Amino acid sequence: MANSKKSLKNSASAKKADKTDAATHPLVANLHSFLAQHLAAMQESAPPKLLLALSGGLDSCVLLHLLAEVKRSLPFELHALHVHHGLSANADAWAVFCARQCEVLNVPLQVEHVNVDRSSKLGIEAAARQLRYQALFDYQFNKTPVDFVITAHHQDDQAETLLLQLLRGAGVKGLSGMAALDKTRGLMRPLLAVSRQTLCDYAVQHHIAWCDDESNDNTQYERNFVRHEVMPMLASRFPSVKSVVARTASHMAEANDLLDALAALDAENLLLNNSLCLQGLSQLDATRAKNLLRWWFSQNQLAMPSAEYLTEIVQQLLNAKPDADLSLQLQHLTLRRYQQRAYLCVAPVAAPYDLVWNGESTLMLPNGGQLQFKSVSGSGLALKLGMTRLRITNRCGGERFKPNALRPTRTLKHLLQEANIPPWQRPFFPLIYWHDTLACVPGIGVAHELQAKESELGLEIFWLDAAAA
Repeated sequence: MANSKKSLKNSASAKKADKTDAATHPLVANLHSFLAQHLAAMQESAPPKLLLALSGGLDSCVLLHLLAEVKRSLPFELHALHVHHGLSANADAWAVFCARQCEVLNVPLQVEHVNVDRSSKLGIEAAARQLRYQALFDYQFNKTPVDFVITAHHQDDQAETLLLQLLRGAGVKGLSGMAALDKTRGLMRPLLAVSRQTLCDYAVQHHIAWCDDESNDNTQYERNFVRHEVMPMLASRFPSVKSVVARTASHMAEANDLLDALAALDAENLLLNNSLCLQGLSQLDATRAKNLLRWWFSQNQLAMPSAEYLTEIVQQLLNAKPDADLSLQLQHLTLRRYQQRAYLCVAPVAAPYDLVWNGESTLMLPNGGQLQFKSVSGSGLALKLGMTRLRITNRCGGERFKPNALRPTRTLKHLLQEANIPPWQRPFFPLIYWHDTLACVPGIGVAHELQAKESELGLEIFWLDAAAA
């Protein structure tokens, strides 16, 4: 439960309170510098919105007080979110404790209740963590998304993460640990260079209370085993093990950045509209090809496949017969191959739809795709004809289309094949009708009699399939 005096082992500073002014404490100064640096580019007219993940434990309670102190001199909005997992008999008391702490510091708090599947294949820890991050990233400030979620992960956490990843056989990316700033996910971890002992010292010096989660002592959980059994043993022989291992994670992060930079260079020539040229991939050596695939998967928010599965993926992509219907499931996406290109696809919703366009710049489709409308000059649908209330529907088969006045009318199926549209995309291609005329098929063309002439205003329509949208 709440504890303002409980110290870590061998904590000399826990025996007496330091009267150092909080505003001049190094932790406050370092946090101020971190936030000032990373929030500087954001609009001054709208202060950045930070959401603190507040568990009620030592780490997040200290960070709550540090943020409240920094907020006195640095403009940003601060809210806190406590995720109530319901896994402990003390869960209600922790939520009440967090509410009181935030009330004292005038920080708005939301308590989010989640139901953890105790039988999840992920394990209870991972399942709870997944729900926690989902709640954090779904949070909004008065219907406005947060700029950054901020967590209290520290140096000890970083060292434990690297050891766990090492024992799981992770590669460079996995061994790079956690980043202090993750712009892609909108995540900040400003305390990664700070030891847990330092946070405990600060809490004692400034009379900060916190809650102790009894599950943190259960060494059946992997992280707790590393924290309570492995780390103390290593520290008895190597006193600086935590800082050294955390520093190694930093080195691995730099190496991973270089590998990502190399993959980005390779992707410039091989990746187009989120599809990968397999002929170009085959010209890379095996290590570089795998590096590019890992980067591509990461860009699509996919977890890394095992080394064995990645090798199998390369083999199937490069060695399958030209007409083979390759389909490999990778979490929420499917890896497919068509005419020497690899695609990451979302399984679209097959239900038919019939929509009306009323002038929006963007129109979301029920199958997860997206249509974009743009006014242009000299191409697209001729606006002088009154292109309003266009009807959008999916294919039903047998459609005929004539985008070129010099060529005969042909079946849409033939035109899609000629344009090398992958077979799995063709049934879900959006068709745009004006009255009863098939006016436009995005990526294929505009009906020849409805095309805007040179210098005339036109309407161009672009389609992003579910994976790209």
